Amino acid sequence: METYLVGGAVRDKLLGLEVKDRDYVVVGATPEQMVAQGFKPVGADFPVFLHPQTKQEYALARTERKSGHGYKGFKVYAAPDVTLEDDLRRRDLTINAMAQAADDTLIDPFGGAEDLRKGILRHVSPAFTEDPVRVLRVARFAARYADRGFTVANTTMVLMRQMVDSGEVDHLVPERVWAETERALREQQPTRFFEVLRECGALARVFPEIDALFGVPQPPNYHPEVDSGLHTMMVLAQATRLSADPRVRFAALVHDLGKGQTPPVDWPKHVGHEERGAELVTSLCRRLRVPNEYRELGIAVARYHLRCHKAMELRAGTLLETFEAVDAFRRPLRFEQFLLACEADMRGRTGWEERPYPQGDVLRRTFAAANQIDTSAIAAEHKNLDGNAIGEKIRQARIAAIKNAQVVYRQG
Repeated sequence: METYLVGGAVRDKLLGLEVKDRDYVVVGATPEQMVAQGFKPVGADFPVFLHPQTKQEYALARTERKSGHGYKGFKVYAAPDVTLEDDLRRRDLTINAMAQAADDTLIDPFGGAEDLRKGILRHVSPAFTEDPVRVLRVARFAARYADRGFTVANTTMVLMRQMVDSGEVDHLVPERVWAETERALREQQPTRFFEVLRECGALARVFPEIDALFGVPQPPNYHPEVDSGLHTMMVLAQATRLSADPRVRFAALVHDLGKGQTPPVDWPKHVGHEERGAELVTSLCRRLRVPNEYRELGIAVARYHLRCHKAMELRAGTLLETFEAVDAFRRPLRFEQFLLACEADMRGRTGWEERPYPQGDVLRRTFAAANQIDTSAIAAEHKNLDGNAIGEKIRQARIAAIKNAQVVYRQG
């Protein structure tokens, strides 16, 4: 019975990164032996155990054989005769198929350390094509290590295209798609996730709403980059600069989905794309079971980003309507997220990357003024009025505060 540190912990140690999670493989043991030593079984699909003290995961060495479609379509074999190399061979990428013995000896049968040095994401074996989640994982690792210059091996990209063409990618389940996407949005360069998916053809299958943006032109006077898909990637890159919040990044990603449904006869204009976009965000989030906090912010940005850009021109009443529409009074954090995503939209254009965004300052100042209105005091003062009348009193007080803040801002 031998225990080895495996996977991401070994990879990150070789990269000089902090090791956050440690997973172990146990060779030559049975489930009964693990339990006898105090390990707690937790694996539903294959034998995984928690260490009685550290609570770290220990999995019995195993092999997998394809038995159906999707990432659950496997038969697992775990027994004392499964070797460490057998276990490593079933993994996705060579950089994830290394192990370290108790004496720190590196076991690297597939050249993962060399691929780390060269910055290559390469599949371990042809069995890579059996699990469609691996397409998403490769794209996510490309996003994680983009700043280190990592690229996807040509042979691996060929296999990924085969998985798309064969329909294997179509068996991805919503929960896994979203889980990998959310993790990608937290990476150093999330744009690479979507670029790699597009390169292998998976973007059209997994995110057809985003794929539809590529090749759709926009007015060059506002969008020197012209292409709506390119603009979306530039906006996501700017959101990544502005915020580490994956919700802001997601809203930036989906803010212009409506342009993908503009009739070509209307190009390069996109009248009404905001409402079309809000509907597409809704359907995308429903399909992938995206959490409400992502969905609600994404819809708000899709629907109201143009209002944000026109903040300098809007009447006080329209500003108040916008604050209410994005639920700013109850959710000030979401309002700040909204402003960051809108700023990313403005900056996500060729030549506009470093431009100031005074609209954000205007909206922050006018909202702060409106938010200082003491609604309880107004309600107490007019307690003889019904609820609608009191609401109108509050509305008028907020509008007056916004107007005053606008004057102060314009006067400098």
